Amino acid sequence: MGIKDLIPWNNGRREVASTDVSPFFTLHREMNRMFDDVFRGFDLAPFGSSRGLSGLGWPQIDIDETDREVRITAELPGLDEKDISLEIANGVLSISGEKKSESEDKARRFSERYYGRFERRIPLEDVDEDKVSAAFKNGVLTITVPKSAEAKNVRRIAINRHG
Repeated sequence: MGIKDLIPWNNGRREVASTDVSPFFTLHREMNRMFDDVFRGFDLAPFGSSRGLSGLGWPQIDIDETDREVRITAELPGLDEKDISLEIANGVLSISGEKKSESEDKARRFSERYYGRFERRIPLEDVDEDKVSAAFKNGVLTITVPKSAEAKNVRRIAINRHG
């Protein structure tokens, strides 16, 4: 495998390396190229790409739960608080916003970064929606949702052995 096989672009040219001995490898590469070209026309990420779309899991989040609260942490690099909207209703937390491009598309030669609207919906059960708090620092959004009084009243049930 040569270095040009590792580069995801080739100045718009499609060259088939003469070292390709397997027709299946060649077919696989060409099918991937075809799908990438099709989805590039719709401004969607190709399959297996790390570009984020809300349907593909962007922004990436962590959800931690204790007996007192649920904490959601979302990575939102390159955004400010004004670019993000948080809503909670009927047990669903919604994180939405838009990441805008710093340059015009026609000047860009190649980009794997994601720009555009995003939305994540996270179902939450037994939380106190009136006491939600959020903090945003260094591109990381942290949302703390306290659990409701009903959720804190958990009773353990002993399991008896029959025997």
